[in-house]
Amino acid sequence: MWATPCASVSAKRTRTSVLKRKSFTTRHSTTVSELGKLLLERQPCVVLTGAGISTESGIPDFRSPSGIWAQYDPMEYATIDAFRRDPVKVWEFYALRLEALARAEPNAGHVALAELERRGLVRAVVTQNIDGLHQRAGSREVIEVHGSIRTAECLACGEETALEQAMPACPRCGEVMKPGVVMFGELLPPGAMERATELAREAGLLLVVGSALEVYPVAGLPEETLSAGGALAIVNRGPTAYDGRADLKVDAGAGETLSRLLPV
Repeated sequence: MWATPCASVSAKRTRTSVLKRKSFTTRHSTTVSELGKLLLERQPCVVLTGAGISTESGIPDFRSPSGIWAQYDPMEYATIDAFRRDPVKVWEFYALRLEALARAEPNAGHVALAELERRGLVRAVVTQNIDGLHQRAGSREVIEVHGSIRTAECLACGEETALEQAMPACPRCGEVMKPGVVMFGELLPPGAMERATELAREAGLLLVVGSALEVYPVAGLPEETLSAGGALAIVNRGPTAYDGRADLKVDAGAGETLSRLLPV
């Protein structure tokens, strides 16, 4: 005699779940339409991407509760002093990342941004990511403000090479080369931040994708756009420091949102 009430409760929960999904889909469609309108009306558009777009390719982020820094102490593995002290230990850490990156493929978000650039709707992508997935997806104008895991550099003589294996020896002087990424305690790549700032100031729309805007100086780029009279749109799961000042905030995934812009 308990079957009917239990079935009724289950049915109500199912209907509630369906209604919630429909409500999200409707809201998401509306905000994507608004984003598409901004993209068309506020040119040129510059895109700033963070770890959130690459997590959809299976690459873990750094700062979330389940991110890389929850498992590894950044002071032991990600500072320039740590590398100088024990390059073998640091390279063991990066070898694991290289394995993950070798398996990763550009996702729908990367592909959509490359296509929008091809159509003339995206001027450039400024990325905090080091994985090279934007380039692999077809984006041409990419500013890597935190360096690239695809390269290695020698601290002794300044030689730079493509990274083909973990812990490479410098072909010029024989020293162990450093990953071509910006470590804590290092300056950003020469010219990268200057170019990113210039692009942000000239942007009619700065579109932030997959970044909580917590890491400076990159997190200050929205201020450059807003101060110059440009618009700000954010696509990110969870809050960011600029939600209250954005013209539009889409709390959703990069791939599902950006791919729906392509009909514009």
